[in-house]
Amino acid sequence: MKHPVPLTRRTLGGLAAGVGIALALSACGGSPLSSPSTSAPAGSGGSLVVGSADFPESQIIAEIYAGALNAAGVTATTKPNIGSREIYFKAVQDGSIDLAPDYSGNLLSYLDANATQVSADDVYKALPGKLPQGLGVLDPAKAEDKDAMVVTQATAEKYNLKSITDLAKVCDQFTMAAPATFETRAYGFPGLKSNYNCVLKGLKPFSDGGGNLTLQALLTNDVQVADIFTTTPSIQDNALVVLDDPKNNFKAQQVLPLYNTAKMTDTAKNALNAVSKVLTTDDLVNLNREVSGNQKENPKDAAIAWLKDKGIVK
Repeated sequence: MKHPVPLTRRTLGGLAAGVGIALALSACGGSPLSSPSTSAPAGSGGSLVVGSADFPESQIIAEIYAGALNAAGVTATTKPNIGSREIYFKAVQDGSIDLAPDYSGNLLSYLDANATQVSADDVYKALPGKLPQGLGVLDPAKAEDKDAMVVTQATAEKYNLKSITDLAKVCDQFTMAAPATFETRAYGFPGLKSNYNCVLKGLKPFSDGGGNLTLQALLTNDVQVADIFTTTPSIQDNALVVLDDPKNNFKAQQVLPLYNTAKMTDTAKNALNAVSKVLTTDDLVNLNREVSGNQKENPKDAAIAWLKDKGIVK
């Protein structure tokens, strides 16, 4: 892989980690939400603080949201690196921040661990009924950052693979690279078996979130299929093939704003929905490459360049 692997949603800590961080901050008498990191000109839509989780993609999207709000006349600042979902969700809920980017499927699972919805439409429709009073979500983007079954182009051509349905015919010949939890997670081995009758030959566990070790195992044919997030630049950079998932084994993970209703105006909603209307998965791949690759671009600079390219910021 040509680029360092960014911290992804796969590496976010669980509730225990979130509580530990929160307790440590409390013991120090401080808060990760004490002061916004960027300033913005005064606007007519009311001041909003856009938070983000503690990985680059979330920070980029938060800067995009803030830039679009400022362009619409709503004063917006950003507070990046708040922490895991357990932390930033509570921050939106208590008004420490006003909104944050999230992912539809993971947000639904956080709200209801037993949620069965998997398609993009069903997941989005289920969210409002699961959110506590005072919170809402806006329009989802076309952009998704979700698990995917990925193979090399040579493997795809050899076995005529375009989807997981095709893969099922040769699953017993394939070893997979994925986190150890993939063997027991609902969308992992159990889901592949129940949805596609795909029973893999075996699993080689990697804890790098689809990063360099996973990639090298795939490229050297040490494994024949790997679980890699769809916005990981190495997929494009190495001409890898993402297998279609017609039965929605992997829950939809559309990018969307999670917000506190107290200060959210129609002007702000329209500005954020305008972002979601044009933000694509390919955009996230390219933005991740710019920020986490060799260029090491600042998330705010990358966000502003994207906003200008889309005509949202002049």
